[in-house]
Amino acid sequence: MTDELRSTVGAVWLNHVRQGQGEPLILLHSLGGSLVQWSPVLDRLAAEREVIAVDMPGFGDSPQLPDGIAPRAANLATAVLDFFDALGIEETPAIAGISLGGWVAIECARQGGVSAAVGICTAGFWKRSPGNADGVVVRRRRRRRLARHLIRPVMATARGRRRALGRFIHRPERLRPGEAEAIAKAYVTAPAYEEASALMRAGRIEDLKAVKVPVTLAWGEHDELVRNKPLPERLLPKRVEQLVLPGCGHVPTWDDPELVARVVLAAARRKR
Repeated sequence: MTDELRSTVGAVWLNHVRQGQGEPLILLHSLGGSLVQWSPVLDRLAAEREVIAVDMPGFGDSPQLPDGIAPRAANLATAVLDFFDALGIEETPAIAGISLGGWVAIECARQGGVSAAVGICTAGFWKRSPGNADGVVVRRRRRRRLARHLIRPVMATARGRRRALGRFIHRPERLRPGEAEAIAKAYVTAPAYEEASALMRAGRIEDLKAVKVPVTLAWGEHDELVRNKPLPERLLPKRVEQLVLPGCGHVPTWDDPELVARVVLAAARRKR
């Protein structure tokens, strides 16, 4: 675990949804997202697992990390694992995450807190840091925050959802208006967004050889934000498996919920 966080505070209680029975499975959202990103697949996953979908610290309805603790992936991972420990579940969980959530899932594996990790369209595998390229995204987010009163009418139409969410979800017209509104509000209101984004873009995922549990990386065929092709196999240890999600974008749970559920469940079953 990350001593920087653990020595400062006990478990940060996180907003979450808990559903199903069986071996535990933690679900993490993307940067600026919330647990609503997993809503299309929750029932499918909960048919086999006890699912705990969480809002990471500083996102959705979860509190931020304590003052002085930066929302980098390793610290978010520690908070997630400490929260899971506080639930009193004895079994070691598997974990799956989207984008930044995928990075945090890998950090949970690096810290020895999970049995298997699934990264979907995982951030942090860039050849070089995107650095200040995020400035455009931050400015766009600030403009959208000022226009919050327009979220509901925009998300009420399939055309509005396509224009607002098309870079994130390949088929945003499949979302219900309430789901699209929740996604947009989470994005513009997350207090940890800007610092977490800057830290994410300033770093990279470290050598996966130190991760001792199975890792599965799934890439969206139409992902416009991270990548849509597997990493070169020579860069990865044998315990890492990769696949492509056909017809899917960066947040693929609405694009093909059956496929996403199958991939997550199969990856969660992998053993050391």
